[in-house]
Amino acid sequence: MKRLARDVLLMALATGISRVFGLFRDVAIADRFGAGSTYDAFLIAFFLPHFLRGLLAEGALSTAFIPVFTESLIVDKDANRFASNVLSLLLLLFPIVVAAGILFAPAYLPFLASGFAEENLHLAVSLSRLLFPFIALVGFSAVFMGILNGYRRFFVPSLAPVLFNLGMISGALVLSPRLPNPIFGLGFGVLIGGAGQLLIQVPALYRAGFRFHFTLLPLHPGVRKMTRLMAPAILGLAVVQINLLVDNKLASHLGEGGISSLQYAMRLFQLPLGMFAVSIASALLPRFSAALAHGDNERFSKHLGEGISATAFMLLPAMVGLYVIGGDVIRLLFEHGCFTPAATIRTAHVLSFYLIGLFFYGLVSIFTRAFYASGQTLVPVIASACAVGANIALDLLLVGPMREAGLAFATSIAGCVNASVLAVFLWRKFHPDSELATHLLKIIGGATVVFLVSWCARSLAGEASQLLKVIIPITAAVVSYLIYARLSGLWQLMWMGGKG
Repeated sequence: MKRLARDVLLMALATGISRVFGLFRDVAIADRFGAGSTYDAFLIAFFLPHFLRGLLAEGALSTAFIPVFTESLIVDKDANRFASNVLSLLLLLFPIVVAAGILFAPAYLPFLASGFAEENLHLAVSLSRLLFPFIALVGFSAVFMGILNGYRRFFVPSLAPVLFNLGMISGALVLSPRLPNPIFGLGFGVLIGGAGQLLIQVPALYRAGFRFHFTLLPLHPGVRKMTRLMAPAILGLAVVQINLLVDNKLASHLGEGGISSLQYAMRLFQLPLGMFAVSIASALLPRFSAALAHGDNERFSKHLGEGISATAFMLLPAMVGLYVIGGDVIRLLFEHGCFTPAATIRTAHVLSFYLIGLFFYGLVSIFTRAFYASGQTLVPVIASACAVGANIALDLLLVGPMREAGLAFATSIAGCVNASVLAVFLWRKFHPDSELATHLLKIIGGATVVFLVSWCARSLAGEASQLLKVIIPITAAVVSYLIYARLSGLWQLMWMGGKG
């Protein structure tokens, strides 16, 4: 497990750097645009490019690409030709996708934001046409990431989003003040950041030994296999993205700032999820694929247990700690410029309900990669469909009495449904290490320690500065958790127990 721990920590370090810059980005956006109608329009305009990013790029494409690329590295040593085939196809596909997105923006935006005033809707259409080329940039970036992950190179792909965040920061702080409508500066920043995220990976690809050769005929057999894997993956991710569509559509009827409050809360929710759960899942995917390529189901199950334990080890204390100081973090980061105290209260309330689902979404990241590595692509689709059904029903039930918080609560319950369905199917064939229950009980005990210590530290901070109200509880919670992990033996079990 040392090798896995090393890869996870490297990815978490790179992702943590990226997320810090992501927070800087959100601070700059909050200061410049607050939680108002202009930023609502930007978020709606960015929805479909972001939707396709999850569907065609960093979601289904990379999830289907990595197992096939890893298998090709092991079995037929023809992985570079396979990757070149994929990139050649994307060179033909993405111009068509971008042109269609630009052309049909006036048709799909009114559906996505039915609660918008006409002026805000026109702004969203113009922004969407500016933002749509982003999908091509991030699509190629996702394939580059998949190639590097297949070679067990995790640091640079995890660091690449720093360039995206820097692009948006420059758009908000440098370009926006120089344009008649400042929000367009943020749009140009998205394109600059997408290009940076793509280009930073090129030197690492070269060092890994990859060389691109344009080739379409004959198609590599791996392309056909990847396409078969992508079809159910796209379906599964599409139904998941419906959750976001429904949330935004309902939030557009909640008045100015409804969509923005969801977005700011989701950013903080995704901080531990992106740093830890996605890093763990990304490090495990090529391991799952390699184990199954060698027919080693026992090693596959071992990796699965390691992933669950590592996800709980990171996410459960993060969940309770962020619950205690979430409002203080939002106040420290965002409450200045155009971001008001009322927006802080609104966003903190939403965040508290998102956090309920944090661990479950971490499990979904692990479980879905296990299924795709094993070629069982139908189960994630079934699980996603169940989650979407639960989410939409609960959205409609809760949005009235709870407003944005109801949408966040529905999202959390949907994550629990998704993880539960995946677990039921997964446990029928693969059985994690018998010590998993012991690990989880110890981790729950550690999370309880984190909750109590951070709560007490927050109370003792009293009327201290806003910065100290955040730093003191975090420091106390991290130190106490590390001491608990060492004394309980959890640290040795989690990170030093094996060599896989």
